Amino acid sequence: MPLNNHTSWFALKNTDEVDSPALLVYPDRVQKNIDAAIAMTGGPERLRPHIKTHKTKEVAQLLMQAGIQQFKCATIAEAELLGICKAPDVLLAYQPLGPKLNRFFSLVQHYSDTAYACLTDNIAAATAIAKHARTHNSILNIYIDLNVGMNRTGIAPEDAMDLVDFCLNEPGLRLSGLHAYDGHLRNPDPEKRKQECDDAFARVIHLQNRIAIKYPDHLSIIAGGSPSFPIHAKRENIVCSPGTFVYWDHGYTSSFPEQPFVHAALVMTRIISLPAPGIICTDLGHKSIAAENPIDKRVVLLNADDLVPISQSEEHMVLKAPIDHHYKVGDVLYGLPYHICPTCALYERAITVQDHQKKGEWMVVGRDRKIFY
Repeated sequence: MPLNNHTSWFALKNTDEVDSPALLVYPDRVQKNIDAAIAMTGGPERLRPHIKTHKTKEVAQLLMQAGIQQFKCATIAEAELLGICKAPDVLLAYQPLGPKLNRFFSLVQHYSDTAYACLTDNIAAATAIAKHARTHNSILNIYIDLNVGMNRTGIAPEDAMDLVDFCLNEPGLRLSGLHAYDGHLRNPDPEKRKQECDDAFARVIHLQNRIAIKYPDHLSIIAGGSPSFPIHAKRENIVCSPGTFVYWDHGYTSSFPEQPFVHAALVMTRIISLPAPGIICTDLGHKSIAAENPIDKRVVLLNADDLVPISQSEEHMVLKAPIDHHYKVGDVLYGLPYHICPTCALYERAITVQDHQKKGEWMVVGRDRKIFY
């Protein structure tokens, strides 16, 4: 693909104004992805997007402008960012323990426009959370985190009734619902993935039915990440919580081509050296793109598909090139990350691109461990 092809959707005309490596975000395409997610679920009230991918005030605001009122996050800083944005309903999809409990309740007290909730998966942690709630003269909304096969957090649905009873009878807590994240379900065959998802979710429904016998109040169910939320979206009364959809990435495009999302975030890198025949070095090091995958599954260069990554260090990515290549030092390359979420966390700001021009910057505030609290 020619390097100077400004007709490509991603290409910048004013590259001299952007230092590299840089995170580029395309707001018009972000909006397309938001619209697509709402259409897939049937309405904004069916979505509780996770902000772990973008971690920005601006995308949160775009989501709220589209009618989305519920959000999900994984860190105290992300929860605080949503409080700053006055998001109405925020679930910390994490079980806060130790100092995190103090920080979390500081958010509850300070950001009064936001109704916060958190997860729990055991009585000991729920007891500590309830104690903090009572100390702060509050009643905290809580969701029971269910392990439906990912084996990362959560309690098995079959073992959850004692925890349900505890939460429903603890005066410092208000049991709001059940949370089931099935991020392990990534079968590339959509029909097999649906069957695996249905089998896992049947355990949640069985628990819901058991709860309904004893406690008739309706409990919300939050389910699914990006791979499975289109399946959950077809169920009644389920709130879906994808996150990556706002930007999308090559990993999900490869695994789930049936989903309608477009790429809305890239990394921009420059060729900085031609150290040997057939070898090119760029400034896209470990600190600039998620490096948890093998070297050949970290980035796809959209305007240089004949270059193959062969090694990487903190500030450099080395690529193999055809011996007769025509690349020059200073050439700009556009990379589509395999995994956009941790890539965004490597940048303090995203450069926004509209009409092939740098237009502004979005600070990636939620990448910090701490904002104020």
